[in-house]
Amino acid sequence: MKNVLFMFVLFLFVVALVVWLQIFLSKMKNKWFGLILPILSFAYSLLMVLSIATFETMGKGQIWMSVISTFLISNIPTIVLLAIYFGIREKMKIRSEIDKMNIKDL
Repeated sequence: MKNVLFMFVLFLFVVALVVWLQIFLSKMKNKWFGLILPILSFAYSLLMVLSIATFETMGKGQIWMSVISTFLISNIPTIVLLAIYFGIREKMKIRSEIDKMNIKDL
């Protein structure tokens, strides 16, 4: 039971660390830094799709459903990381526009 609790706490720590890192990278001036983690996550999802084992008894429909479901489920972290990226970038854009308006008002 202690091992399960330890692994769960470790998992939460890693998730929090990844989210913090994504926020930190998204706030940088260069927009490409914020896309590093989503690109890595997408590449990992492609690796998962390419490593699906198929069997002779599986039909084409089963293979396609396996590929599509694996691709969609493995891209959930990519979607979350991109949502963080675009949310922070939009906030930075609005803040920049407000700063420009304040400078014009002076």
